[in-house]
Order: sequence, then structure tokens, then C-alpha cells
Amino acid sequence: MSTYGSFPAARPRRLRSTAAIRRLVAEHHTRPADLILPAFVREGISEPVPVGSMPGVVQHTRDTLRKAAVEAVEAGVGGLMLFGVPDDAKKDAQGSAGTDPEGILQVALRDVRAEVGDELVLMSDLCLDEYTDHGHCGVLTAGGRVDNDATLERYAEMARVQAEAGAHVLGPSGMMDGQIAHVRAALEEAGHTDVAVFAYTAKYSSAFYGPFREAVGSSLQGDRKTYQQDPANAREALRELSLDLAEGADMVMVKPGLPYLDILRDFAERVEVPVGVYQISGEYAMVEAAAEKGWIDREAAILETLTSFTRAGANMILTYWATEAAGLLRARR
Repeated sequence: MSTYGSFPAARPRRLRSTAAIRRLVAEHHTRPADLILPAFVREGISEPVPVGSMPGVVQHTRDTLRKAAVEAVEAGVGGLMLFGVPDDAKKDAQGSAGTDPEGILQVALRDVRAEVGDELVLMSDLCLDEYTDHGHCGVLTAGGRVDNDATLERYAEMARVQAEAGAHVLGPSGMMDGQIAHVRAALEEAGHTDVAVFAYTAKYSSAFYGPFREAVGSSLQGDRKTYQQDPANAREALRELSLDLAEGADMVMVKPGLPYLDILRDFAERVEVPVGVYQISGEYAMVEAAAEKGWIDREAAILETLTSFTRAGANMILTYWATEAAGLLRARR
């Protein structure tokens, strides 16, 4: 007769034995409402333009953007982060199209707000890189370096026009020193006290941004290593976090996602404001490319990556799969 010592004293597998049990005891759940859809709207096109390095992602027309926003609402997605892609002829050294009330981003913000109202959180990218002919996130000095303080003035103007166009949330993404305080002051002075600021607090100088630059038609010359964070640094991210919170950030973000889960966990454990993470274009492209080759289960990989962000402490996840993933998450319930 077998004795107790002949068998495992504990059997964790009991709680993995059926799908229903696994659902019941799951420690973390990503919800459709946690997801934010980044979307691109391009000036002067009559049909959506596919982004070659991001299968399934397009540069929208104004009409197809409105439809995408409705689909996101119907899927239960929490928000939409909008990026404008101006006509190349409108790019200049100052990024003027980014502060033109009739620029493509501002027009599209009004379109989406009119279409879906407050049914989803409408967010706008607050940065100059899409609109400058040199592709940097700020204006340049005569020597070709990004002028931090002159750029802050441009960001303040962008904040006002984006808020006036209907954005609920602004996402200053340029990693300029003092940008959150400057944007917050501009909003307050213009009476936009209800518009929230979603700080790109730890935005790393990453190798995974390549497909995004195709999506926005980037004109970048050189790199952004003098203002985006060095991938080797973690304590520096905590310093940025302290500064952004002191300057009035309502929410904070880590970007990219998968290579920086440690930073995401550090943020989540230290703050009382919502924490977001951006699953960027290169992360998306890798999964899509591997799935196209038949090397991985695409849908399972999507959901696993999203779960990793939730497990690390993210309250919000920017992902190009947002609408599709919302459907997958509902189907798993």
C-alpha cells in the first residue's frame, strides 16, 4: 500500500485541469477597456494606404478613420491615440502643420469627436516629428541640435489646438525636459482644465520603432539619442517619473513594451496614477512576421503579450491589435 510520502505533497496541476478552472483562478485579466488603439490619418488620400511593415495597419482617410473609431467603440476598446500624417509639401523646419487648426490631426480629431463623442477616450500625439522636414521631435538650433526650450513653446501651441479640436487626452511624446509642465500650463491658461496629460515618461531610443516611421512618413535625419532614453538606464526612468508627476502628469507611460517590462513594473509599484505601456510597431511586426511564416500561433501570441503587460502592472495598453484583441478577450470569457 502506498504511503503519503510516495506522492507529491501538493498538486498545483489541479487548478490547471480545465479551461473553466484556469479562468476562475487567473490572477490577471486584460479587459477590452484597457486597450488603446493607435491610428494614423493621412492627408490627401482617397483610400486607406497599407503600411507594408505592419500587416493589417493602414494610413486612414478621414472617412475610414471615423469607421475605425466606431468599430473600436463597438468592440469595447477604451481609447484611440491619433497620429497625423501631413502632405510632405507641408512639412517645414518648425512643424507648422502640427499647430495649424486646419492641419490633418486637428481636423481628424474633430471628425472622431463628432462621430463617437465621449464613447471612447480620444487621445492625440503631441509631437512635431510628423510635421518637420528634418523628422526630429523639436525645432533645431543653427548647429542642428534639438532646441529644448524653443520646442516647449511649440508644444504649448500644439496643446492648445489639439484641446480645442476635441482631444480628451494629450500625449506629449518628444521627451523634452519640462514638457509636461509647459503643456499643463498652456492648457490651464487656455481654460482646458479637463484635458488630461498622458506623459510618455520613459520613452527609450529603441531599435523597434522602424515600422512606425514608415507609418508616419518620417523624414528623420540622424537619430534621437540626445533626447530619448538610453536602453541601458533604469534609474534614469525613475527620475523622469518623479519629474513628470511633479509637473502635473495625469497618467504615465513606458515605451516600448516587451523589452522594458522591468521599467513598467517599477512604475506600477511606485505611483498612484494610471500607468500605460505602448506595444510599439516593431513588437507588432515581429509577431505578425513570425505568424505569417507559421512559426507561432498568432492569436495566442497576441493575448500572451497583452497579459504580460497587465501582469507587470499596466492599467492601459496601446496596441495596434486593440480592436481585434478586444474581440479575442470577449471570446475567452
